[in-house]
Amino acid sequence: QVHLVESGGGLVQPGGSLRLSCAGLGGINSRYFMGWYRQAPGKQRELVATITSGGSTNYADSVKGRFTISRENAKNTVYLQMNSLKPECTSVYYCNAQLDHWTYWGPGTQVTVSS
Repeated sequence: QVHLVESGGGLVQPGGSLRLSCAGLGGINSRYFMGWYRQAPGKQRELVATITSGGSTNYADSVKGRFTISRENAKNTVYLQMNSLKPECTSVYYCNAQLDHWTYWGPGTQVTVSS
């Protein structure tokens, strides 16, 4: 069964860093278009960053220069390195995988930025 498992969330102070991981299991492979999204309480889910099978990346303007998405195809894993975190980054972060008409979501991992 195909599914995604996120890890690496937690509590961090403003200005700190976190690295999220997303492991693709049960058939997720390097052909998938991968992305990270986030959803804060009372707000819609929004795109954070995406990466193609070839490694091309795209970022939301709000995270450009601070976040980096990468993938390790041998491990079917996608990462999100988050630096210079701000309180407004507090959200549940979701991993997403797409291939043709198939779309999968992970259960999410909470990131809280607070002093």
